[in-house]
Amino acid sequence: MKRVAIIGAGNLAQQIVHLAISDHQFIPVGFFDDFEGKGEVKFDLPILGGTDEIVDLFNLGKFDEIICAIGYNNKDFRMEIVHQLVGLIPFATLIHSTCIIDPSAKIGQGSVLYPGCVVDMDAVISDNVLMYSACLLSHNSIIGSNSILSPGVKIAGFSKIGESVHLGIGTIVSDSITIVDKTITGAGTVVVKSITEAGTYVGIPSKLIQR
Repeated sequence: MKRVAIIGAGNLAQQIVHLAISDHQFIPVGFFDDFEGKGEVKFDLPILGGTDEIVDLFNLGKFDEIICAIGYNNKDFRMEIVHQLVGLIPFATLIHSTCIIDPSAKIGQGSVLYPGCVVDMDAVISDNVLMYSACLLSHNSIIGSNSILSPGVKIAGFSKIGESVHLGIGTIVSDSITIVDKTITGAGTVVVKSITEAGTYVGIPSKLIQR
């Protein structure tokens, strides 16, 4: 198995380490985190250094691939650090063995799919997408890079979700919907009309509450 390092050392990182080990996909070797001391131990793994040391330690052969475990609270940094490393270090793609992935679907590098996700025919998940448990992406729909889907998100067919979008737990997106980059939805939001202005949306149907 390949050795994987994790960017970030918070709760999301702990979850990804658990998935990688319990599903026998990778051997986690440690974390890169700018707010933890090098050599300290988190979740039984060492802090390898700050994010400025990632490339050097990769070139020294300390790990084979990397996964970004920066969550939605720091989504701008999540996007920034990935863009800095693309082309320099291979990103690991972690798809839990309980997921159902149609052979025609495409999943980009660095994406993490938690248990029970379903990805239908001709669906596309771009790079560095995080899908929590039991998400459903229907046929011919697209998720843009660096987006995060909370547990139980359901997206109907022919929809297009932009980059750096965060869909809150239980969000439902109707068919043929477009959601613009950097949009956020609250828990249980139902999107029945395309969202063309970035902001935070809640309710049934979705309404803009903050730009």
